[in-house]
Amino acid sequence: MLIDLRIYTFHPGKLGEFLKLSEAEILPLQTKHCGTCIFYSTSETGVLNQLIQAWAYEDAADRDRRRAALWADPEWQRLGAIALPWIAHQENRLLKPTAFSPRAWAR
Repeated sequence: MLIDLRIYTFHPGKLGEFLKLSEAEILPLQTKHCGTCIFYSTSETGVLNQLIQAWAYEDAADRDRRRAALWADPEWQRLGAIALPWIAHQENRLLKPTAFSPRAWAR
């Protein structure tokens, strides 16, 4: 299993707009292509204006295949043209859970 942890920092005032678009269009499209979303969260302390999400994949090849399908979708390209200017910074981490990691979300 591979976890793709994605942290997006938005320009002030843009996170709310993104969340509205995400609930209506972005997350359903991501789920169609990327599969299992473990969580989709906002920051309450620390760095503000952040969206943190995590996606579970079988392995790196599964992630690569699914992300390529997402980026090939014209609807994703349309949504990206809207939302990408709202993002000030993006960070991604590919995480490999330990053999004893709880997986309550993987039921």
